[in-house]
Amino acid sequence: MPLPEDKRKANLRLALILVSLALVFFLGFLLRMTWLG
Repeated sequence: MPLPEDKRKANLRLALILVSLALVFFLGFLLRMTWLG
């Protein structure tokens, strides 16, 4: 059952936000490891 277009766009935007948040956390973790290491 296909999702309506607006629902799919909302899901995509949410996924993009989550991915960017994960990337920011990961990059911050790497930077802290390099600085402290």
